Amino acid sequence: MTFTAPAAPLTLDNSDRLQLQPLDMPERLLLGPGPSNADPAVLASMNRQPIGHLDPAYLQLMDEVQTLLRYAWQTKNTLTYPVPGTGSAAMEATLANVVEPGDVVLVAVKGYFGHRLVDMAGRYGGDVRTISKAWGQAFELGELRQALETHRPKVLALVHAETSTGVRQPLEGVGDLCHQYDCLLLVDTVTSLGGVPIFLDQWQVDLAYSCSQKGLSCPPGISPFTISPRGLAKLDERKTPVANWYLDTTMLRKYWGNDRTYHHTAPVNMTYALREALRLLAEEGLEARWHRHQTNAEKLWDGLEDLGLKCHVDREFRLPTLTTVRVPAGIDPKALTRHLLQHHNIEIGGGLGDLAGQVWRIGLMGANSYPKNVDLLLEALQRSLSALG
Repeated sequence: MTFTAPAAPLTLDNSDRLQLQPLDMPERLLLGPGPSNADPAVLASMNRQPIGHLDPAYLQLMDEVQTLLRYAWQTKNTLTYPVPGTGSAAMEATLANVVEPGDVVLVAVKGYFGHRLVDMAGRYGGDVRTISKAWGQAFELGELRQALETHRPKVLALVHAETSTGVRQPLEGVGDLCHQYDCLLLVDTVTSLGGVPIFLDQWQVDLAYSCSQKGLSCPPGISPFTISPRGLAKLDERKTPVANWYLDTTMLRKYWGNDRTYHHTAPVNMTYALREALRLLAEEGLEARWHRHQTNAEKLWDGLEDLGLKCHVDREFRLPTLTTVRVPAGIDPKALTRHLLQHHNIEIGGGLGDLAGQVWRIGLMGANSYPKNVDLLLEALQRSLSALG
């Protein structure tokens, strides 16, 4: 069989050629729901040649990342590792590994990302049940107990830090309930890891996931995942293979464990970045990091109140990493976000899902959670609101 080349290759027209310039992107102050600005040290760590994903130096790096992730999450789970992909990939990994067709999965929905858990669990054949709260509220322990009694699920899924609403869900006592009802506790920590106190082992969390681009101030593309011994027992008892090959922990445990068996080509430079982000967190110390985020969030909340703006969530349940602000009557929410970007080079987010057009979402995460950024934003908000009348 012979190969016949095409008569002529495709060419670029003049309009295409105008775009063939070296990459030049604007630098913004990212104070929205994510990504946050990456720490300069993290960006510098990526500016290295990749090495092989089975190179001894890379295998040592993997060990370091796992150790640092366990510290960040306050867990001793052996299988704690980053998933290649954004936070939604790690979300999918939790469900793919422990949900079999017919398993009852109870999702406590109080925002946009609770609905995403519902969608994903259903795609893996779960018998998905839901309980709901208004967007801006958190579940009480008694409500969760009643739902567990009613539905008797194999898995209870909760969003610890709901990015669409700015609500922090209390988790104290939920793990005890799940043990009483013999179900696994799955928790979304996408907007809490690296900025909000988390104690996975103390709270008896069985599966958790997060992302790199928020509290860790690392570019998006690699996402922490962890599974407890109880979760692994459920995985090992599966009667059907994990439906997602790429995220199958039964195979990945051989790569991240002692065997180091090849599974896929790892995102080497993203692992460099995550390792550096986690090193910076450990260097600062968890308690200091948590305190910094809380202090700067309170400074923001007080400043917003001085401007006559109201937060959507009661202070008791507010996330220090993500604040939802009610849009005042007579203000076009998109006009304000455009004005901030065009005139002050600051990005904040608009409302999502049920809160679309009703709130702005302001993030103070990782390398962005400092008093100077709070001052910059409050001044820019005041100027933009005045400019919009």
